[in-house]
Amino acid sequence: MAWQTFAHEADIGVRGCGATLAEAFVGVATALTAAICDPARVAAKQAVPVDCEAADEELLLVDWLNALIYEMATRRMLFSRFELGIEGLPGRAGRSAEREPLRLHATAWGEPLDVARHQPAAEVKAASFCELAVRRQVNGLWYAQCVVDI
Repeated sequence: MAWQTFAHEADIGVRGCGATLAEAFVGVATALTAAICDPARVAAKQAVPVDCEAADEELLLVDWLNALIYEMATRRMLFSRFELGIEGLPGRAGRSAEREPLRLHATAWGEPLDVARHQPAAEVKAASFCELAVRRQVNGLWYAQCVVDI
């Protein structure tokens, strides 16, 4: 699983890549934390469940990131470790031709924000549809990205 941030005018892009769609989503979540502070400074002490549902992979990515942003804001936490599963992916049992919603079930681990230790550089407000992309590449790896408002 790989992640990175990328510059985008006044905002910042977050990107993840992995052998599975879930790994790519974990990468994007890690990049989200990196847009705020160094993820290595965030201890994975407290688990928070996160569940999302969307019509397709791109909408699921935006919902996933916005759910994390909501949890960070309301709990005053940062996250550094993520585990998730996605149900209803194309080609999997249970996914009908009518495109039933995709369901993401995750756990994010983190700790309360400590300004002195975490040294946050920005506050992420929301995931946007700008440069939104989720796709499987020719080499078989999944790639996911979008721009987040800071």
